[in-house]
This record gives sequence, C-alpha cells and structure tokens, in this order.
Amino acid sequence: MENLVKEKKILYKPQISEIVEAKMLTDLEKFFRIRLPEGKELGHTPGQFVQVSLFGVGEAPISVCSSPTQKGYFELTIRKVGMLTEKLHELEAGDKVGIRGPYGRGFDVEGFKGKDILIIGGGIGIVPLRSLINYIIDNRNDYGRLIILYGAKSPSELLYQDELKMWEEREDIEYHVTVDRADENWKGNVGVITTLIPPLELDLDNTIAAVVGPPVMYKFVVLALKGKRFPEKNIYMSLERRMKCGVGKCGHCQINNLYVCQDGPVFNYLEIKGLEEAI
Repeated sequence: MENLVKEKKILYKPQISEIVEAKMLTDLEKFFRIRLPEGKELGHTPGQFVQVSLFGVGEAPISVCSSPTQKGYFELTIRKVGMLTEKLHELEAGDKVGIRGPYGRGFDVEGFKGKDILIIGGGIGIVPLRSLINYIIDNRNDYGRLIILYGAKSPSELLYQDELKMWEEREDIEYHVTVDRADENWKGNVGVITTLIPPLELDLDNTIAAVVGPPVMYKFVVLALKGKRFPEKNIYMSLERRMKCGVGKCGHCQINNLYVCQDGPVFNYLEIKGLEEAI
C-alpha cells in the first residue's frame, strides 16, 4: 500500500523538464523537444499524452508526437488556442515546463504486429499519429503495409513538411495527402480526407485503421470505411479533444461510464459505437 501511495505522489507531481528545441511549424503550431530530469525516459505508448504546466498560468493535456523508440527526449506539437498555449509558444530552448504522465491508453502496438496499418489523420490529428507512424517505421519488419492518409484545410497547414517528403519518397510507405482548399502551387488532391479512402485496395481482415482528427471527421471516415466493408473491430480512434485534468477527477471528459483520459484517449470503435457524445 505504501508503494502505491508513493507511486501516485510521483505520478501527480510535475517533473520540471527542459525544452531542448523549439520551432514554429505553422502560424499556429509550435514543435517542442523536451528532456525530463536526469535524462529519464518518458516511457509512453503512441497515442498517450502528458500534462504540461506553466506555474502561475495553468496546465493542459498535450499528445506526445514522438515515438518511444527515440531515447533521451520526447516531443510535443502545441497549437496556440488560449492563454496557456499562447504562453507556451513564447518558450524557447533552455526554458522549463512541468510534465506529468504519460497518461491514458494508447494504440495497441503489440496487438497490431503483423497487420497492415492504415493511418487516417485530419488536421492536428496527425500529431499523435506521428508517434505511431515513427514507431512503425522504427520497427518496420514487425508490421505489414503502412498506408498514411493525411488531410488539412490548406497546404500551409500541413505539419512536419520534411517528414511528409520522406513518407512520400519511401518505397515501404503508401502516402496520400489532400487539402480542402488549394493554392496556386498545390498540385495534389483537393477534397476532404474521405475522398482518399474509396480508391484504396485493402486486405480488410488484416488491416487496422488508426483515425485521429476533428470531431466532424470521425462520422464520415467511419461511413467511408464501412462503404468498403471494413471491419468495425479493426477501427481505432482517439477522443483526446475532451480531456482536461488527465486523471479522471474533473469529469470534463466523461462519456456515460467512460473517462476519456483514463479509459482512452484511444478507443476501439466498438467500445464507443453506441455513444452519441463520442462521435
């Protein structure tokens, strides 16, 4: 019992961690590479999140966007949407933040082994999916096909530009991208992300779909997958948008009997299929 109390105290106490790299990716998103005290490993699973705090300002759940195969640091990509994230955007290399976690349930990377993986990321949903993508790349022989569908509102909002080029060039990755609105330099697909799904040829029984994006996207992605007779049991999605405290205390993320921050944020579709608030 004493050990459990000690573990909980450690779990809830922020670790003062150092930003070792910070750079803007778009007008709204900033990338951070962070090192825990004494170089400790975060020990996360792709799809999990951490609580990031600035003392005197606040705290918020942020998805980890790096793979646990990368050692000595972890990475976050933070969108500026309010006072806390605005203050976080002012930070640079050498500054400190509080980190709690990792929390929640991520993607079942062990259970996915031997499967084809279909990544469907809309907008900032590509952030937690980047962790899963890089984990698969770093353990490439453990998985089958890696198919990445990525959609954004405009070309200027596409994140991780250097990595997108790498995904496009690698022969062992099938990468498809679309934007809702093209500019004069865009030569790719124009349309919502669901337009990328019908042309796919998939081994339905052996393919796992990992879906993360804005709430409106989920319903239509599920419909598009069902249109291909994609098995519902093979669809996984993250409901991270609902989270606040990260430890099941505030009730902000509760959907019926589920707490997104503890039971998720990654759910199998069958777990939330009948919950109207979920999708």
